[in-house]
Amino acid sequence: MGMTMTQKILASHAGMDNVKAGQLINCKLDLVLGNDITTPVAITEFNKTGLDEVFDKKKIAIVLDHFSPAKDIKSAEQCNCVRKFARAKNIENYFEVGQMGIEHALLPEKGLVVAGEAIIGADSHTCTYGALGAFSTGVGSTDMAAGMATGEAWFKAPGAIKFVLEGRLAPWVSGKDVILHIIGKIGVDGALYKSMEFTGEGVSELSMDDRFTITNMAIEAGAKNGIFEVDEKTIEYMKEHSTKKYNIYTADDDAVYEKTIEIDLSTIRPTVSFPHLPDNTRTIDEVGDVTIDQVVIGSCTNGRISDLRIAARVLKGKKINKNIRAIIIPATQNIYLQAVKEGLVEIFIKAGAVVSTPTCGPCLGGYMGILAKGERAISTTNRNFVGRMGDPESEVYLSSPAVAAASAITGRISSPEEVE
Repeated sequence: MGMTMTQKILASHAGMDNVKAGQLINCKLDLVLGNDITTPVAITEFNKTGLDEVFDKKKIAIVLDHFSPAKDIKSAEQCNCVRKFARAKNIENYFEVGQMGIEHALLPEKGLVVAGEAIIGADSHTCTYGALGAFSTGVGSTDMAAGMATGEAWFKAPGAIKFVLEGRLAPWVSGKDVILHIIGKIGVDGALYKSMEFTGEGVSELSMDDRFTITNMAIEAGAKNGIFEVDEKTIEYMKEHSTKKYNIYTADDDAVYEKTIEIDLSTIRPTVSFPHLPDNTRTIDEVGDVTIDQVVIGSCTNGRISDLRIAARVLKGKKINKNIRAIIIPATQNIYLQAVKEGLVEIFIKAGAVVSTPTCGPCLGGYMGILAKGERAISTTNRNFVGRMGDPESEVYLSSPAVAAASAITGRISSPEEVE
């Protein structure tokens, strides 16, 4: 019986010739990730082991990104706890204010993740790195602690759903629209504990940023991980960003998939997820008249340079609606600097937006854009649960940067075609 991409990676890291769906295996890890929210809990559990050192100071990454720069005394204490631990254990990949960015944009940019690796992170959107052909998944803080101590983790090998992508994206349609379309199609539990494996001729039409966006939101369909086949674009990205050795795993011809879903990229329209679940999707043609109060463009889903370029393309020479607060958040310091060099930040400020330091802030209702009771936001983030960005009676609509930028101009959810 053949194996999927994910099963091959897990088998390799478990030292086994073959694994099948549902099998419990113990795998060696290439990287263990934490942030300023999850790492303090992991530190407490790590200290209970009595160990003086982590398993490998080069294979742990800690990023202060959720409430950093610290928003209040409690968040400052959280960050300080992590800071002291990182210094005491000589964690090489520790990213402090000034060097940091949103973790799932930062790690690929820094070349810390490559194809064929097995990665865990104490953050649910760790599945992002599947865009590079890696197995990556979110875990709890206790599992992070065990990973830091042993360099290993237990998994139940997941079954898989195969997504065959064909065609090419229409203008103003992006990876965000693709994954919202898929989640709307299969539901928030449609890939529960499955590997979402993306293949087909259409993959070559997607940019790496599109792929990062798609795998980032695999968890919103309940998936254990998302993963793309490695192609020339993947290899080019890895060579540009990393010196690490990578390994390419392809699915066997007789790999077992629970189902195969064909997606014609050319038929996908700009898509919006309505409150209060990511699978509550409508195309831009079905949205109707939905006024908004706030726009957020950023996050680990859509804060990369291509996202900012698209937003700037829509906003250039225009003004944001006087009733709208528009917040733009580059995902890393390098992306921020690139946006400055390209004149994107000037476009945003002249249009009437504010530009923030890299942070997860508003995505999880942390800071830098909390919603009041009854307010609505359209956001390029990944979740729109009840109270996700603030008051339980506020509403979050998920979209691509193009739709979010257009909506900032009109004051209601709009297609970029309306403001061209």
